[in-house]
Parts: sequence; C-alpha cells; structure tokens
Amino acid sequence: MPEVVDLKTAQEFMKEALTKVSPAQLEALCLALEEKSRLFQHHLAEDRLAKLDQESLQTILSRIFSVRRRSRKLLERFSLEALKAHIHQLLYGSEPVNQRLEAFCAALEGLEDSLRFDLAGELLHFTAPQEYWLWTRWIWDPRSRTGALPLVVSEAYSLEDPSLGNMYLKVGQAQSFVRHVGEAAELAIVGQGTFGVDAFLACVYVVYVYTVLRMRMTQEFTKVMPDLPEFTHRLLGVFKKEESANAS
Repeated sequence: MPEVVDLKTAQEFMKEALTKVSPAQLEALCLALEEKSRLFQHHLAEDRLAKLDQESLQTILSRIFSVRRRSRKLLERFSLEALKAHIHQLLYGSEPVNQRLEAFCAALEGLEDSLRFDLAGELLHFTAPQEYWLWTRWIWDPRSRTGALPLVVSEAYSLEDPSLGNMYLKVGQAQSFVRHVGEAAELAIVGQGTFGVDAFLACVYVVYVYTVLRMRMTQEFTKVMPDLPEFTHRLLGVFKKEESANAS
C-alpha cells in the first residue's frame, strides 16, 4: 500500500491545507457531509424513491456541485419517472456496482461524461456511504487526467480504464489505500469518520488549485477566490442554505 499512496506528498498537501483551515473547521465539514448523507438517505430510500417528487429531486440535485447549476436542463431532458427508474437501478439493482454505474451513465446519453459520473458517484456515496465511495471530476477527471487522487497516488497506480464502471472501482480502490495509509500515518482528517477521505481529497484539490492560480493569475484575481473552508464546502455540495435555494 505505501507504494500506491505517495505519503510524503499527501502530508505536504495536508500541511499546507492546515495553514488555511482549522481542525475544527474540518470536523464541521465532515458533520455537514453527514447531514447531506442523511438527506440523500431520506429521499432516496428504496421504499420512498417511487414517491419522489420533482421538488425533492431538485433538493438532491442542488447538493451536487457540478449538477446543481444544470439541474433544470437535466429535468427538462429526462422525465421525472425516467430519472427515478435510473436512480433505482443504480442504487438498488442486483448487478455489481460497476455495471450499474455504467448502465446509469449510458441511460443519461446526451449529457457530458463527467456530469454523468459525478451524478452517479454522488448518489451512490451519499445514499450508502459505508458501501460506496465518491467519484467526481475533481477527484479524478479521466479526460484531463487531473484531480485530487493522482496528486497523492503514485504514477505506478493507473486510474484509467475504457469502462466508466471499472474506473469507478479503481477510484474506490485508490481511496481505500488513501484511508489505510492515512490512518496509519495519522494524517489529519483522513480517519475521522465516514467522510474523512472526502474532506482530505477536497483539501488536496483546493491547495492544488490555489497553487496553479498563483502561478497563472494576477494577485487581484486570486484575492477573490473563496477561502479553503468555503471552497471545500462548495466542492462537496454542502452549500449555505441560501446558495442551495438559489440554485437553478
């Protein structure tokens, strides 16, 4: 496992993150993710899913960073009943999860790949966080080959695969390595509950973005960027209530 995770780099990212966010703020982020998960579990429970209305689905979509601004387009392109059927198959189908994710993404033909796997990854993870892991483009974007995971996983471990479903499995295995190594090394936040790895990867990505922007943008531009606590909350879809209410 140590050869999969670049522990030194992971520690450097976390050290830099902790200059911009306090341990208490990281704990608050994890608590917000627990609340988000309870919301998903409430609305998407198998015995409730058939009765899910458009307003409740909109509430779910508003908690997904890449989807919330495009939720209206999604709901115009696909009927509520079709979306509920696709979500049910994704969450509760009998096939292995990689096949279910592949089928879900195929069913949403017409949307860009990253939007489809973002949606699938969020639905799986926050409805059943003990079983499934998070995959979004900021964790691993196969098109640009960027994201938080390749920053802390060694080049010897490939996240790529022709199949979106199999790629989801690789992302999950890599996150398992991150959790195991992070807990053993007492890496801040990684071992704190179900959503510690999510919080850690969000911190890694935001530190990376800040570094790139400092190199490429003017100082005036970088000053208007959200701070790390706000940025990580947005990435993970735990916005302020007024932001969620205004999502289109």
